[in-house]
Amino acid sequence: MKILIVGGGGREHALCWALARSPRKPELLSLPGNGGMASCAPSIPDVDPSDLAAVARVAEREKVDLVVVGPEAPLVGGLVDLLLERGIACFGPVRKAAQIEGSKAFAKEVMAAAGVPTAAWRTVASLEEGVAAARDLVDRGSPGVVVKADGLAAGKGVTVCGDLAEAEVALERVFVERAFGDQRAAVVEERLIGRELSLLCLCDGANAVPLAPARDYKRAYDGDRGPNTGGMGAYSPVPEVGDRDVEELVRLIHQPVIEELARRGSPFQGVLYAGLMLTERGPMVLEFNVRFGDPETQVILPRLDGDLLELLIAATKLGGLARKEAKVRPEAAVTVVLASDGYPGTFGSGLPITGADRDFGPQTIVFHAGTKRVDNQLLTAGGRVLCVTGVGPTVAEAREKAYAAAERIDFPGKRYRTDIAKGA
Repeated sequence: MKILIVGGGGREHALCWALARSPRKPELLSLPGNGGMASCAPSIPDVDPSDLAAVARVAEREKVDLVVVGPEAPLVGGLVDLLLERGIACFGPVRKAAQIEGSKAFAKEVMAAAGVPTAAWRTVASLEEGVAAARDLVDRGSPGVVVKADGLAAGKGVTVCGDLAEAEVALERVFVERAFGDQRAAVVEERLIGRELSLLCLCDGANAVPLAPARDYKRAYDGDRGPNTGGMGAYSPVPEVGDRDVEELVRLIHQPVIEELARRGSPFQGVLYAGLMLTERGPMVLEFNVRFGDPETQVILPRLDGDLLELLIAATKLGGLARKEAKVRPEAAVTVVLASDGYPGTFGSGLPITGADRDFGPQTIVFHAGTKRVDNQLLTAGGRVLCVTGVGPTVAEAREKAYAAAERIDFPGKRYRTDIAKGA
């Protein structure tokens, strides 16, 4: 069986790593891949995953049996629709269903229709509307507001604002500075207080099968300070979330959403990622993503007890996940992101990396994110460069393994948080 993995980040390397362990022994290809994926999935370079026609041509030329799409942009753009039209099986949602990530306003509308708990919100189309909505939320007792650019913004379009002045600055970035592209709308919502949780489910249009819960760290610096990033680390399991809690969250959140999307004529098949806040009022949805999370995937897949490929194939068939289960290993996993200096702002690239190819033992995995190889030299090629994952009997032991390896890898400007999973 031949599988094409679309994308070239840490998430895609983790998918490649897990699929390579399938008893089916699939032949893997990556597009465009990265400096670490070549060992399990030879790269098809110089093809942009957002060039949907080019990706489809590669899939046809290589006669692949399944395409697994990592990033959100090709999903929101309709890559799955194009591949299905050409008779190529694909793991991921069609364009209409993918709008639950592609549009924050659409996601809120779906949640309202499905009765899914989320923060009070308003969709606005101008700076003036946004400021008025923020003022109304604060007047009603919200401890600050959150401003979200409506469309895709590479994980950087969300601003948590402590007061109205910060909210106005965030809205100016959306509507005046156009910092996130040509966004025509934004969502202004109440700020929720609690602890965040990531819960991903494999979906077949009718059923939602949960993977291991995880918690990630979005802020750039220790103590949750600094700007939002794509994620600086993660851990799993989450001590306060047990198996029964997961079952209840799926019943309360994922299942109603996939039923609502099916009712609208766009069954959701792929990964439905719910970013949650566990508040005193109960769990609330912060956001939905339509793909594996990054860096959560790097701790979820090492804990999967079973064949990922079998589950992905089942999800491509309507109702195919009925009576399926994604069993979870008892071990814990912690991943630490090694980032370029300046990330998530301006950063350099093409810098030499040393130590990443070492054998750290079977319970330490180095997932490549922003890397490339030139003349057999591993170089930086992104803001998040490597994700170092440790696995162990407890979160503390997994954390120790991850940091021990992270310290032995080097590149100019290497930066990472030192508090991932601390106290977990």
